[in-house]
Amino acid sequence: MRQLVELIPGYLVPKLARQFGVDKKARQFSPFSHVVALLYAQLSHALSLNDICDGLRLMATTLRALRGVRPPSRNGLSHANKVRDCRLAEALFWEVLAHLQRSFPAFAHGASPSLARRFRRSIHIVDATVIELVASCVDWANHNRRKAAIKCHLRLSLRSLLPTFAFLGSARENDAQQVRRLCAGLERGEVLLCDRGCHLLGHFYELTQRGVFFVTRAREDVLVKVVGRCDRGTDPRVVRDEYIVTTGRYSGVEYPDKLRRVTARVVVDGQECELVFLTNNFSWSAGSIADLYRCRWQIEAFFKQIKQTLQLADFLGHSANAVRWQIWSALLVYVLLRFQAWRTHWAHSFGRLFTLLRAALWLPRELEGLLRYGTAQGSAQALEPPAQRWLPGFVL
Repeated sequence: MRQLVELIPGYLVPKLARQFGVDKKARQFSPFSHVVALLYAQLSHALSLNDICDGLRLMATTLRALRGVRPPSRNGLSHANKVRDCRLAEALFWEVLAHLQRSFPAFAHGASPSLARRFRRSIHIVDATVIELVASCVDWANHNRRKAAIKCHLRLSLRSLLPTFAFLGSARENDAQQVRRLCAGLERGEVLLCDRGCHLLGHFYELTQRGVFFVTRAREDVLVKVVGRCDRGTDPRVVRDEYIVTTGRYSGVEYPDKLRRVTARVVVDGQECELVFLTNNFSWSAGSIADLYRCRWQIEAFFKQIKQTLQLADFLGHSANAVRWQIWSALLVYVLLRFQAWRTHWAHSFGRLFTLLRAALWLPRELEGLLRYGTAQGSAQALEPPAQRWLPGFVL
């Protein structure tokens, strides 16, 4: 626990607390203690405020050596989640991510897929995921009559598989309503991957004017006219490669330029089917366009990791501020664990990494040696303290 928390620079939380006025609302329960309590809630999968407070109270002596952290009371933690500005948690996430990427440039580049290296340009994936809440307790996030939810909009870098932009919004809003905000920071020559939920012809034309390439799925309800055909090449997956223009009443005005439509056979859920892709790039091969869109599933894997491993199912508070505190804390834990996996060359799944660290959260063990454990390499003995190797009956 100490080795994870010390990845956060010591000056950062007090600085952000002064910036957002949180220090004025903190007396005995400091902002840094608040952050550590929420990180512990994620790492231990705490289900309630009592779980956090009781667990941290048992480790009060150990916490005191961690920059003077104090275990909270139940009412104190609940009040902090409700009234302390959640923008501190959001800013802390981006500051820690930027600090790690500056200090370790190789971590910022990441172990990128071969396709990202082949294109030699920044490739971004945008999408959103719905995080369900309790409808009977959360009236500010009503999704419909029976459900309440909040939506996390995110832009992911394909090279590092780390977020580059994210914000939390209403689940009622369509993805296309927020796609302009997600893509505001894209620069000339970069590539955008998105699904049909972000299909907005006016926005695509703005990206083309800015020199940004995009690859998306074509919608069937958009009227188009074929104005030319390309050579399919030797790739057996490619069915058609065409130049089109939109002809609808409004779509022709929204995107007055020419587009490229590629129809290819791809495998989805173990079955082969035909998918139609849309792009504004005319120099890539049709097979590369299909491969690019296949990389869009990396963001689905990202959402699956954080929702299945981190604590985003049971929330510690029902106010909008408390929910946002918990979501940004979960994203911060994800970055810290990803950094440790990169530093120790962790070869197993993210879920196994989380499970191992949760089990060894308070062990006085060096983290790098702990994460170099792996049954596939036959190094199960590495988890045992060195002294135990010399007990009677132990065979080397």
